[in-house]
Amino acid sequence: MRRSLVVGNWKMNGTLASSELLAKGIISGLDSNKADIAICVPYVYLPSVSELVKGTALALGSQNIADKSSGAFTGEISASMLKEFNCKYALVGHSERRSFYGDTNESVAARFSQALEQNITPILCVGETLEQREQDQTFEVINEQLDAVINLVGITAFNSAVIAYEPVWAIGTGKTASDEQAQEVHFYIRQYIAAKDQAIADKIQILYGGSAKPENAKGLFAMPDIDGGLIGGASLDAESFLKIFNSI
Repeated sequence: MRRSLVVGNWKMNGTLASSELLAKGIISGLDSNKADIAICVPYVYLPSVSELVKGTALALGSQNIADKSSGAFTGEISASMLKEFNCKYALVGHSERRSFYGDTNESVAARFSQALEQNITPILCVGETLEQREQDQTFEVINEQLDAVINLVGITAFNSAVIAYEPVWAIGTGKTASDEQAQEVHFYIRQYIAAKDQAIADKIQILYGGSAKPENAKGLFAMPDIDGGLIGGASLDAESFLKIFNSI
């Protein structure tokens, strides 16, 4: 039985004070260990939030990770730096990084590898744009995104990873994939992994990352291949985020 996971991605939002308040609100509202829960906070707030989550069920993650271990890479944050602040997870290949900041399948694979080097669990984000979906390229796009990682680190690396399916057309647009649309792609991803290693496919957590909200989370999480969510805007409110978590 796979354990579910809900991850909040705060993106570029908040202040130091509001971030601390939000983390405290989530922690105080946690009354169940039926699933795993984490928050990916802006880099500059990692030190303070790291102190707040110590000894709690709330895990910490970063929103990105460098594709190199160290060196003259201005503005980048290495896996070893993130490890010092007890980051358990790191997002890699988020659609906004791919769309706005030039992340390629190859650089995402390198970031994935760097996370594993420091025993940080990479959350590999995959998914198609609206144009790609309309051209029936969804599965082709996901194959390429997964294969770039598999070709670099091998399928066994997914023993220590999470996958998040992000239908890019449903992020920040108000649109949401139906339960059945989301399940179809989650099932496809699991079968794609299963063709290479059934045991890994059976255990890997695959999250839905397309504008999940308290109103639709229960239906999405009831799908057999959806193991939780990567939550954007709704994770910026402790009550909403906890309602999503409690939908599992």
